[in-house]
Amino acid sequence: MTKALTKAKGFKKSKTGTYLSIGTTAFGAISVAKQAKKARNEGDTLRLIDAAVSAAAIVTGLALLYRELRRLGDDDVLLG
Repeated sequence: MTKALTKAKGFKKSKTGTYLSIGTTAFGAISVAKQAKKARNEGDTLRLIDAAVSAAAIVTGLALLYRELRRLGDDDVLLG
């Protein structure tokens, strides 16, 4: 396996990859916010519950990614 391919496979576990994952997960929050607003306007309780559960999943995902980012520290696979 080439060095470039090895680096590409390690991207997900790098700081850059983790930042990208945090950004994509946070971007999902926009969709959930729109869903919650629409559910409130329509008075749809089931969609509102779905939006709340989705928001909890996003918060949990962001917390896990933040923890992974802190664990990476200086041993970033793309830097070495």
